[in-house]
Amino acid sequence: MSRKRCVAVLLREPAWSPPGVDRDAWAHALAEDSVDLLAALADAEAEVAIAVAPGEAALAESVRWPAMPILAIEKPRPALAMVAAHERGFDQAAVLASDAPDLPAMLIGKLLQPLDRRGVAAAPADSGGLLGLAAALPAPGWLLRADPDLDADGLAELRAAAPSTGAVAATPGWHRLRDPESLARLDVNLEGWEATRALLGG
Repeated sequence: MSRKRCVAVLLREPAWSPPGVDRDAWAHALAEDSVDLLAALADAEAEVAIAVAPGEAALAESVRWPAMPILAIEKPRPALAMVAAHERGFDQAAVLASDAPDLPAMLIGKLLQPLDRRGVAAAPADSGGLLGLAAALPAPGWLLRADPDLDADGLAELRAAAPSTGAVAATPGWHRLRDPESLARLDVNLEGWEATRALLGG
């Protein structure tokens, strides 16, 4: 049975920016590269979207591609983005952090892959927290009640909220740009992330 899938980037103000780099310019570069990554993946298998709380609406409009839907949510939480995706008729949704501009596209597919067998899948961030979260829709009640934050809740905390540890599939993780050490993890050999690359001086 075919599934109608949504992959959304969750925009939020970055927790950190490199020294000498304007915070707003940094947020825009990360958002632009994250949205461009998803736009390049858009096909019949998954629709791409931007999930955004009111404070980041202007940023979303500045980086969105034509006809790319915006999922309006009250606060930057992946579970709320999943509710919005379900209201649009999607059967599955993956929500990604917006500060992983060099994320390999294949890891997004791996985040969606377990959903036919398990209701929830999570990709950890190398420095803690989560890179992304995916769920079959409607999202399970325990996930909505836990209301996880990609910045605060890692895989262990998510599994602790689940009815069983097997309810959450772990998928390969990646780094997020949230501190000085994370810049060293950027893979200059990967294509994409032009805006972030340009802001960092190439």
